[in-house]
Amino acid sequence: MLTFVSVNETTQTQNTLRSEARIAHGGLHRLRQDLFVGAFAFRPMPPLEDAKVSRWVPWLPERLRYWARWLPHFAVGFFAVCVFLATLADNDGGGVRALLATGFGAVVAAGPLLTLFRPVGAYWLSLCAFVVSVVVHMGFSSPFSSIFGDLAFPAHLAVMVLVVLRTRPRLAIEMWLVTFATAAVLTALLGRDPGDLPPVAVFCGVVLVSAAAVRAWREERRQVVETQTVTAEERSRRTLLEERALIARELHDVVAHHMSVIAIQAEAAPYRVKDTPPELATSFSTIRENAVAALAELRRILGVVRSEDPDAFVEHDPEAPQPTLAGLDALYESLRSTGLTVESVITGAPRPLPQGVELSAYRIVQEALSNALRHSPGADARVEISYVLGGLGVRIVNGPPSRLAKPSPGAGHGVLGMRERVQMLGGEMTADHTEDGGFEVAAFIPVSHTAGETTAGGRA
Repeated sequence: MLTFVSVNETTQTQNTLRSEARIAHGGLHRLRQDLFVGAFAFRPMPPLEDAKVSRWVPWLPERLRYWARWLPHFAVGFFAVCVFLATLADNDGGGVRALLATGFGAVVAAGPLLTLFRPVGAYWLSLCAFVVSVVVHMGFSSPFSSIFGDLAFPAHLAVMVLVVLRTRPRLAIEMWLVTFATAAVLTALLGRDPGDLPPVAVFCGVVLVSAAAVRAWREERRQVVETQTVTAEERSRRTLLEERALIARELHDVVAHHMSVIAIQAEAAPYRVKDTPPELATSFSTIRENAVAALAELRRILGVVRSEDPDAFVEHDPEAPQPTLAGLDALYESLRSTGLTVESVITGAPRPLPQGVELSAYRIVQEALSNALRHSPGADARVEISYVLGGLGVRIVNGPPSRLAKPSPGAGHGVLGMRERVQMLGGEMTADHTEDGGFEVAAFIPVSHTAGETTAGGRA
């Protein structure tokens, strides 16, 4: 029994050691990837985005906002110049002393400046300057030892903060470990008292953790913005596809109706003419066969759109004809019964239009009045239908709401659908708020004269 317990304990100890070894190996691997692999790779810091500049300094003129995009670069460069001048200020001698002070000050100042282009390489350069400063200042009694003063460590801490802000949060822990492990080794080799090392390590740890928290917050915020942008684009794309599916379903009915009429007339035409020539009868038969084939193909391709939405016609008869401008009066009456005051104005001479144009115009009026009823309760609406020479003009405007509107789950997708309909027909549309707080939708749908005559002839 004791032997069995001993074997279990040995196995657990071995598993624990293996787990710890794997964790240590993973940590060393990440340390190597972050601080050694591609340490001096060129990674320039991009300028600020125009949106951030406009949000932070909106009072700046447009010409100066371009230069404001480079404010972080100017700030880091100014800090590097200050470090260099501070190094020279502590050593006012001449000759070799001034030359050494200038060289060491340039190396220390190059660390912060290099973070703009090679952040990890800047850390190693700053660490080397710090090591040289510690070794010369504490290990040698030389008249030149004061040149390598205490300025290298504050500059090194600033470099570590800049590197964390530029790269990733976990580099804060890695750089802190490497820096103070190096400092502990130097202190032991030089035989110095490590009394100040623990509090300095704690202070630097707090500073680097704070910088890592800022970097993590910025990264999280950027990801949230990207997610929201992608979600909004996907929602708009889905709404656009749904609207296109609706348009395809309605056009399926319109085109299928005309193709059916062509097939029926082509079949009946030979019986309306006495002694029909065989060639003419064959032509009519070919027309009918092609119309039936086109109708079948159309129903096969576009008819599936209707089947994807089985509840689309729950409240309506699926065999009912598509609405036209002649059905606007019934639409107005149904909306007036809900409390919306609608005024209708028709300018120009009404004439038959292609069925697709009338259907789209009807849907635009329907959607615009629905938006007015939803978002501007108590407001009056005015619908203007203009029959002009080149097409059809539609304008729907409503006043400001007289009471608070209930929250609506819509996100402007109705306007997107109206715009899609107008663009499909080659027209133009505007939708925007009015000066008095209302909303206006104006659209123009071009209609060729030939199309109007053809439609009129077909209806006649």
